[in-house]
Amino acid sequence: MHFDLVQSISLAGDTDVPNDDRVGTGDALAWVIDGATDLGDPGLLGSRGGAAWIAMEASAAFAAAGDAPVMAICKGVFARLSRRFDSVCTRAPASRWELPSAAFLVARLSAEGLELGWLGDCSALIRRGALVERIGPPAEREHESARAAGLAGHGLAQKPRPASIIDSLRLSRERPGRHVLGVEPEGAAMVNLAVVPAAVGDELLLMTDGFAALIDGYAAMDEAALMAAVAASGLAPLAAQLRAIEAADADCSRFPRFKTSDDASALWLRIGG
Repeated sequence: MHFDLVQSISLAGDTDVPNDDRVGTGDALAWVIDGATDLGDPGLLGSRGGAAWIAMEASAAFAAAGDAPVMAICKGVFARLSRRFDSVCTRAPASRWELPSAAFLVARLSAEGLELGWLGDCSALIRRGALVERIGPPAEREHESARAAGLAGHGLAQKPRPASIIDSLRLSRERPGRHVLGVEPEGAAMVNLAVVPAAVGDELLLMTDGFAALIDGYAAMDEAALMAAVAASGLAPLAAQLRAIEAADADCSRFPRFKTSDDASALWLRIGG
């Protein structure tokens, strides 16, 4: 079996700043990566922000990975990121919040089925006939929305971000138990793994949380309806619907969040024989 690419899409949340998402696919490996938004000025890695840097480097690492179980691939990606960071960082980080990090989900076709690994809030849907199954982390937007709602009086959509919001985000970035793709090799031990059945004709949608907001934070549809919409019209109309929801709530009052629009990426694949 192999992956056939049907469509992919990646939208910057703000076209004035880099898109910190990356997607990629090979014959039997596919991935989505969401670099964690920078909470300080560039400088640790030169003129490029840490979010764009780690997304680019991690995507290159997955693209160069050989055929191996997902955990072995992830350990190799972590190790490569650590080496690259040590070779290009210009100074010590101000604190742990400045270390580049990302959410990711990787899928691999093997003789056992579809093997997946993830950290953070990227997710996947797989359709087998009429059945749609969510793979990866459950939706956790309620926690983030509650945290954002608590800071609503500080100007959630304001640019540049108020210092109070930046301080809150930095504190959250340093919380114990935050497991993400990063530059510390030991983090690979925390990768979540799953193996699910796979057959020719099954379809897979890998998403960063910015795209999954359609079914999570905004509840515009459920998982089955999203996959039906993908099959009927493709990814572009869904991206337009996502941005329309956000434009209608530009002050982040109806759906409390830390920016009007997040980077949003999706990869639509079909399993071929």
